Amino acid sequence: MYHSMYSSLNYSLYWIIFGFFMILSFVVQRRLKSKFEKYSKEALGSGLSGRDIAEKMLRENGINDVSITCVSGYLTDHYNPVNKTLNLSPDVYDGKSVAAAAVAAHECGHAVQHAEAYAWLNLRSALVPAVQFGATWSQWVLLAGLFLLAVSPFGKWILLVGIALFALTTIFAFVTLPVEFNASKRALEWIQDTNTVTGEQYDHAKDALRWAARTYEVAAVSSLATLLYYIAIFARRN
Repeated sequence: MYHSMYSSLNYSLYWIIFGFFMILSFVVQRRLKSKFEKYSKEALGSGLSGRDIAEKMLRENGINDVSITCVSGYLTDHYNPVNKTLNLSPDVYDGKSVAAAAVAAHECGHAVQHAEAYAWLNLRSALVPAVQFGATWSQWVLLAGLFLLAVSPFGKWILLVGIALFALTTIFAFVTLPVEFNASKRALEWIQDTNTVTGEQYDHAKDALRWAARTYEVAAVSSLATLLYYIAIFARRN
């Protein structure tokens, strides 16, 4: 009976954690979308498009081997260090708004990090293969471990393997934070120094990137909370 009550409590706690961070993530994503929609309607004083800004920032940082492409989707912008491509969504690629300037400069910030061998970006890139493996298998191994806890002494060790795999994704989430913060810092410094975005528009660009960063913060804290939940179960079994 005690085991049944304990399992029920664990199950309820998991859904409380999952539900809380799901709601928090939804709120932050909605807020981010609202900010970008607002600043996408604010015409950039310089009249430059996202592509223009990307080309200018790359050129002024001495980067000539990065291709700029347009990819489908909304807020799908990213820099790929593997093939050195700066991928901008249509609203950013062709956009001549504060939001487009902020996003384009941010992604260029990653390209500059790559060119300068920024340590946190290198670490994140090195973790990718292990994280992909961990993300694919961790939930299955964790579920198997939780199921076997009640019927086999080997259950806790399978759970421990699942925890180790899940920990990879948590580490990756936290390593991503300085990479994203630094890219935004580089972007904001550049658009200010070059007068690409000035005055109140600079504050709006900063606000947009701040909300983008919060999505990564929520993801990292959510991953940590879930990891600690599984660690607590393992500790109780010992």
